[in-house]
Parts: sequence; structure tokens; C-alpha cells
Amino acid sequence: MSKRALISVSDKRGVIELAVKLVELGYEIVSTGGTSKTIKESGVPVTYISEVTGFPEILEGRVKTLHPKVHGGILARRTPEHLAQLEENQITPIDLVVVNLYPFRETVAKAGVTLEEAIENIDIGGPAMVRASAKNYQDVAIIVNPDRYGEVVAQLTETGELSQTTRFQLALEAFQHTAEYDTAIAAYLQSIALATNDGADGLFPREFKLEGAKLQGLRYGENPHQQAAFYQLAGATGVNIAGARQLQGKELSFNNILDANAALELVKEYEGPAAVIIKHNNPCGASEGDSLATAYQNAFACDPVSAFGGIVALNREVTGPAAEELNKIFLEAVIAPAFSKEALVVLAEKQNLRLLAVGDFSGQNSASATGNAGNNGGKPSLEIKSVGGGFLVQETDRGMVTAAELQVVTQAKPEDKMIGDLLFAWKTVKHVKSNAIVVAKDGRTLGVGAGQMNRVGSAKIALEQAGDQAAGGVLASDAFLPFSDTVDQAHQAGIVAIIQPGGSLRDQESIDKANQYGMVMVFTGQRHFKH
Repeated sequence: MSKRALISVSDKRGVIELAVKLVELGYEIVSTGGTSKTIKESGVPVTYISEVTGFPEILEGRVKTLHPKVHGGILARRTPEHLAQLEENQITPIDLVVVNLYPFRETVAKAGVTLEEAIENIDIGGPAMVRASAKNYQDVAIIVNPDRYGEVVAQLTETGELSQTTRFQLALEAFQHTAEYDTAIAAYLQSIALATNDGADGLFPREFKLEGAKLQGLRYGENPHQQAAFYQLAGATGVNIAGARQLQGKELSFNNILDANAALELVKEYEGPAAVIIKHNNPCGASEGDSLATAYQNAFACDPVSAFGGIVALNREVTGPAAEELNKIFLEAVIAPAFSKEALVVLAEKQNLRLLAVGDFSGQNSASATGNAGNNGGKPSLEIKSVGGGFLVQETDRGMVTAAELQVVTQAKPEDKMIGDLLFAWKTVKHVKSNAIVVAKDGRTLGVGAGQMNRVGSAKIALEQAGDQAAGGVLASDAFLPFSDTVDQAHQAGIVAIIQPGGSLRDQESIDKANQYGMVMVFTGQRHFKH
């Protein structure tokens, strides 16, 4: 007795070759719509679905497989009772189902797609067949991924049957396929609700679902005894580390990816040619310069000891001169929009150095104190942090201030060059772990104090690192300064201006001390805690 395979696919990769092999193995092929036409035109015998159901496709193809002669054939267990019912109702068992779904994600990713077009690409019959087959996996094999065709055909050719292990794996993949599909639909409709103010739950829905495609397994996590993998979040937009192309070097580690992400997000802040160096998720150097080579030299000079083994991000295409500078010490990775041919030749001398090209991201971090959307189509982007037993979701911190938004609170007023340094320091301190202090001058960092339990400790680290160069420089604090101690430290080191959020009940103490020293102090009205 021949077996029956039902094939109905949106992704037609390899479907003709599969149909040929199945016919050779004694299967009768049943198919629908465009899939049936594709198989028939290839010369492979195929039975049209309406010949099985005795009912035409109706409602512009919305209904074609939702029929007892299809679902009865899929859901029947191979027990005497079920087989007798199939015979009584003239239903032929279906042994293999090959289905993948309408291209919903691809449709909604197109520019200008309408809600009506999106709705028409929501598959109904396909998920029903996939779920029915997966539920009955012990008797019916379900394939949703064309990459599985070769494996299935090989096993059928060798043994005539699929093992229960293979059937279970295919069923698991099938339920993952439909779950991802439904999640994509829900996410799209949620975005429509947000855009039209139609969503009852606003930015944060009652149920928050994450969907990601595995990019790679990792050797280990933060430490060798921890397993790990890297996933790309479905629907992610803009330039991000998950979308980077690795051009050379060793495989990225868990910590490399974290640091590369931190580097990329910081370097996006700057408009001129810029370089940042990240170590353990904190910047140990950042600079804007006339060229990438100069910017990197200045970033490196901030903390040469920490820069060794760091990760560098740049915001312009890397050319030969910059590559020559990068080659002078051991680095784990370099991230940039692109690399010139000359730069690739130079950097190829260090075969293990990871090179990541992410594409142009100019203007991608443009936001202000009054908005947090950045370059995300006017919609806030979200970030997720895990905690024991759950996770936190918040808007990504895209906030930034302009010169016009600064509030000068001291008698001394900043000149244009000082404002430039203050804004540079403010962009940088935003990406330093709290408590955070950054000392800067001439568009480059001189000292960074990160992650201390009190702000005095962070200021001490940053000012000691800056040393004599701090004289004439500026200091940025990620949170307000309720006491004058940090102002005292800054003055003793020669700092001439401070930028901070303001907003403490004791702001006046710091303002008075700054006035006593003749220092400039500006408020941003916005803080940048980073835990």
C-alpha cells in the first residue's frame, strides 16, 4: 500500500527534488495551489487537494485544507478503531506533511505595507496542518524546514521509515515554527496598536514574548563552566551587533559580544570621526578627532594599560592609516561601518583579530532630552535585562541633550569650545557603569571612573587617571551632585567645568561651591544611570 504525502509550502526551495524522491519511494503526492502547480510543471505526478476533499478551494484560497478528509487523514492514530473510522468515511491516511507558512515577516518588513496586506498574509490552514501533524508525530512526520529534506529522504531511503527520535525532533521544530509565526503576528499588531494609540497596554503588553533566531553556539558564557549561545532578536531594526558581519578572526566569545555591543552603542553617539575602546563593558578611552587614526590615538592615550586586549569601535570606514594604528597592540576585536581593502590587508597580519562590519549608522542615535525614539521610525526601542525568575523591559536610553538644552546654573558661563567638551563628556558618561565620572578635554577622555559604590570614589579614579592633564578639562557625572565633595575634588585637579543632571534638593550646595571656585556648572535635566 502506497503512502501519502501532503505538500503545501510558501518557501519552495528543494520542493521539486523532494517530490521526485518521495515518488521514487512509493509516496502519492497531494498538494495545494501554487505548490501543486510547481510540482506538476516539473513532471512529477501530483493529486490536487480538491480531488481529495471533493470540495473546491474557496474564498480566494482562504479555505482549501480545512476539511475532515485532510485533518482526519493527519490526526488518525494507527489503531484499529481510528483506521476503521477512516475507512468508514473514505479517508486515506496521510503519512508525511510538508508545510511552511505564508511569508508574514517578509511581508510586514516591506516599506509601505498596509494592514490589509499583512492580514492577508496570515496563514490559517497551514498552522492547523502543522500543529495536527506535530500532535500526531508518532504516526505522521511533519517537515517545516526545507533544510531537513535531505536528512528525511536519506533516512527513508535507508530504512523505509523515520525513527521516533527524528519524528519527535521534527514535531518540536514544527511547534517552534508556529509559535514564532504567531509571535511575529502579535508583535506586528502590537506595533500597529502603539502607532495608532489603539493598544490598551501601551508600550508594555500584558504578555511580553521574545523571539530570536540562534546565530551561533558559543564555546562558553562569561566563564568556562557556563554554557551559552547568541540569538538575534526577531524584528530588531537599525545597526546592531547581532547584524554584524565578521570579516576575519577567531569566533566571538560571550564577553566579546557584550563588549562589542557596548563599544558600538557608545561610538554611535559621536558625529565626527570617533574611536572608543571598551574593556569589561566600560569605556577606557574615547575620542573625536580630525581622522579615525587621530581619534584612536587619543582614545588609546587615555588608558594604554586597559586598552591592551580591549575592543575598539569606530564610526567611519577604517582605512590604511587607522589600521596601522590598530595593529600596534593586541586587541580582541574592531567594529566599524566598513573596512577598506588596504585596511583589510594591514589587519590581516593579526589573523586572530576579529573584524566586524556593521554598515553605516550615521544619525542612528539622534535623540534629545524630550524624546527617546532615536532613529527607530519614531517608535521607542526596548531593551531587556534578566533577573532571577523574570526579566525587566525598558525603553533603550537614547536620550541626549543639545547645547540649547543645557541650563547654566553658575555665574561663570561656558564658551563654545567648553560646551563641545561638556557635551562630549556627557555622551561618554552615559555609557559608563554607575556611579560614573568622566574627565575630558579637547574631544577626548582623560579619565574614567566606573561602577563605584559612591561618586567620590569614581571621581577619585577618573581624576587620578587624568593626572596633570585634567587642568583646564571638564567633568561629567551621570547623576546629580548633592554634596560639594566632588566639586572640591574637581577644583583641586584643575577642572574648569562640570556637567550633571541637577535635580537634587541640595543642588545649591554644589552650585555655591562652583561659584566660589569660578567654575562653570551646567544641568542637563536628565540622568543616565547604567547598572
